Amino acid sequence: MLEAIAAGRALEVLAPRRGQDREVLTAAEAAGVPIRIVEDGDREEVSVRVELHPELSERELSERNYRDDAIVIVLDGITDPQNLGAAARSAEAAGAELLVTRDRRAAPTTAAAIRASAGALFHLPLARVANIPRVIARLQEAGFTAIGLDERAETSIYERPAPEGRVAIVVGAEDRGLSRLVRERCDVLVELPMGGRVSSLNASAALSAALFGFVLPSRSGRSAG
Repeated sequence: MLEAIAAGRALEVLAPRRGQDREVLTAAEAAGVPIRIVEDGDREEVSVRVELHPELSERELSERNYRDDAIVIVLDGITDPQNLGAAARSAEAAGAELLVTRDRRAAPTTAAAIRASAGALFHLPLARVANIPRVIARLQEAGFTAIGLDERAETSIYERPAPEGRVAIVVGAEDRGLSRLVRERCDVLVELPMGGRVSSLNASAALSAALFGFVLPSRSGRSAG
């Protein structure tokens, strides 16, 4: 709730007559967010109505002015809202500029996704698109190197440096990984080496490992290994 208020995404605070959260109410008052008192039987704790960034279209992606070192995250078929939120959290923490996902057969931006994002979805623009391979091609035309996380890749993140400049990290579905067309569209495929008995990480954990163990270390002049 405080993150929504601080990000300017809170539309209204709903507070019961009893059990009010003074920290939230004080932050709302300071930010000029309307506070509505409701009967105790209708609501037991303070809540906030929020508004996220307007979702971007594929055309807006093509017209966007990206930083020279921009990071864009592309989610290919992530269907779990909590995974979407966790991916947004890692992406925003790593300084990503944008999150891209499908508009169909993909996780909606639910309250669970917002909670899992720890407020990242209040800051990180989200684009929903019909065709992921086509969007990757558009990003490549804008100077991005598309890096696909694929457990079948022949090269691990420890065996090569991350590409310089603009990069798009492409993460596949929780159960199937990258789809064939998306895999073929990527410039680079890398795997995350597993040292334990499980064969893979979930999508958001894999994204975090790739961002903080592969992309960011290369940009700070350190080896990923």
